[in-house]
Amino acid sequence: MNLIQRLESLSLALMALGAYWVSGASWWLFAIFILAPDLSFLAYLKDARFGAIIYNICHSWIGVVLLAVLGWFMSWPICHLLALIWAVHIGVDRALGFGLKYDTGFRDTHLGRIGR
Repeated sequence: MNLIQRLESLSLALMALGAYWVSGASWWLFAIFILAPDLSFLAYLKDARFGAIIYNICHSWIGVVLLAVLGWFMSWPICHLLALIWAVHIGVDRALGFGLKYDTGFRDTHLGRIGR
């Protein structure tokens, strides 16, 4: 099952990357924002519970969808581009096994334990 979940995530990442490529948008924008969700790691400086909450908010497909819908309703194309970048980030993370976090620690994810 884990392999299927990882392949699904990789598929979504590749689809979002392809859509970004077809859009003709700036690759500088992509480079600047691709790792932005990982700034949520800083929340772990407070404690594991708070870190997990913030990390999960920044690594949830819900945010991607909400941002894309906002862009659609407001006619803000930048939202679509940022949603695609965000989707690539989440898809690659999940494909590599970095899932949503439990509050027991950074290494405990919904896809299994990370590391040794």
